[in-house]
Amino acid sequence: MRKIPTPNRRELLQAALGEIKTDLAVINTRYLNLFTGEEYLANVFIHKGFVVHVEKDDLNEGLNNVRQLIDAQHAYIVPGLIDAHMHVESSMLTPRNFAEAVIPHGTTTVITDPHEVANVAGEEAVRYMHDAGADLPMRQWINIPPSVPAVPGLEEAGAVFDASVVDRLAELKNVIGLAEVMDYKGVEQGSDRMMDMIEAAERNDLYIQGHVPGESGRLLSAYLVGGPTTDHETRAPGEAKNKLRAGMYVDARESSMAKNIEAIWNDVKDIPWRDRLALCTDDREASDILKTGHMNDVVRQIIKNGMPPIEAIRAGSLHVAEEVGITNLGAIAPGYVAEFLLMHDLEASDPEKVFFEGKLVAEKGTMSMPIEPKTFEIESRNTIDVLPLKLTDFYLQISDKKQNGKINVNVPVYEDYNGSITHLQVEELPVRKGVVDISEDPDLAYVITVNRYGKPNKTVGLIRHFGGVEGAVGSTVAHDHHNMMIVYRYPEAAQRVYEALVKCGGGISCSGKDQLLQTLELPVFGLMSATNCFDTAEQAEKMKKTLQSIGLDTLNPLLRIVTLGLTVIPEFKYSDLGLVDVLESKLLPIFPE
Repeated sequence: MRKIPTPNRRELLQAALGEIKTDLAVINTRYLNLFTGEEYLANVFIHKGFVVHVEKDDLNEGLNNVRQLIDAQHAYIVPGLIDAHMHVESSMLTPRNFAEAVIPHGTTTVITDPHEVANVAGEEAVRYMHDAGADLPMRQWINIPPSVPAVPGLEEAGAVFDASVVDRLAELKNVIGLAEVMDYKGVEQGSDRMMDMIEAAERNDLYIQGHVPGESGRLLSAYLVGGPTTDHETRAPGEAKNKLRAGMYVDARESSMAKNIEAIWNDVKDIPWRDRLALCTDDREASDILKTGHMNDVVRQIIKNGMPPIEAIRAGSLHVAEEVGITNLGAIAPGYVAEFLLMHDLEASDPEKVFFEGKLVAEKGTMSMPIEPKTFEIESRNTIDVLPLKLTDFYLQISDKKQNGKINVNVPVYEDYNGSITHLQVEELPVRKGVVDISEDPDLAYVITVNRYGKPNKTVGLIRHFGGVEGAVGSTVAHDHHNMMIVYRYPEAAQRVYEALVKCGGGISCSGKDQLLQTLELPVFGLMSATNCFDTAEQAEKMKKTLQSIGLDTLNPLLRIVTLGLTVIPEFKYSDLGLVDVLESKLLPIFPE
């Protein structure tokens, strides 16, 4: 447990007692008491960025002893919203551009896991996210990513983290935890690597964030005994209830891809106590932030599904602070940091004013406190280091290059066109001149994964139920190894996409059968744009339409490809080393014996 440091405790004591002028009083508020569940009229007194007193009995008391009065005009006063688990990189924005996008929506603190950039550029990238996310009118706290790579031996990334990295990064000012421990099988089996990293986190007084999709019973118990205390990968019926019963914090997620709020609420709504249900966005892209908001939208969605508004606010603030072990954040009470929102409609959850450390930072959806621009050398560094590929490298070839006939192929199959879960089936497919031919089956597509960290690793396979691809789509955003992945029907289109991504330093690119159509350039680590939220969102929305034009008409065509390499989400995914059996933690041959 830890506290955000107070600047001068004796001065705060004097302000609490009314012995000195306080900096600010917010009067005529509809105060939501997150400790008792009550709502009443109150005035909130703030000094040096901290709440020093909440007055409900005499609403005239102390008002002549403050420097500034703000009349809330009976608006609700609620804590600033806290995102329990998220990746700034998934917004495709740099930390400072991300802050400018989310603060007006009422997000004042995010618990970030920079494992996307860590997989690309290691410790240096984590330090960049820490420094770029500092000195802002919001908190961007860092959890140290342990899963770099996500599953060693099944993929290769741009770095390898071990316990010594945890010890070094734990010295950074804004580090508070160990990020999602995605190698849940490694935890359950007590692997040396996972145990060493968890023990390093504990000796540095870091909380341990989890990632454990689908586990229950003895396996879930083993994971909890191993150290992690939270999970945001909860989606199946009964899963949230089981995890809450086991003492976990469940971070109900509403991301750009995974929308789990409805299922989780239906699972837990009849439980009497839900103090360990928190809220998160995980992965939310820039255009979604502009259209629907950030954490305020997660609060809005769970209210729509039936959670009482005061509990929804609590789940998006106090529960998160308790989850990460911060004892003076997430509520509006004496001794707590003065981060709060004013809004007249809890169900809409759109803040009219946003305050950070007692200062007005956003109003009516726009920033009122400018964010100081900063540049970092690493933002302009090209991280794409691949070997040249010729057209035949995009063929799915068998050993006998002259053979015609048929061959069995291991094919991952998406369970639906909008999900990330796959199963495996063996399919007998035609071979022409030594190349597996899918021209007669429009539901099949080729997949190539190319190592982009200077190694010659390359995998070519197949995927079913990905969605229509009359051409090719490629991305260097490919959780979590972030190698280059291309899904295609035509090798010529794939080669065009490959060359475009190499040229621009990474991003997402789309080609039709005969010509390149568009490239969304993400040159910062091959993951993030150097432009602001509005420009990035505009290009992303244009790319969605481009992808739809080649037949990729899924819920979110822009992000369809990005989880195809996620080797910690069941059941079969691709890496630069081959076809990965997630549950068995092993590589499978493309052509079964």
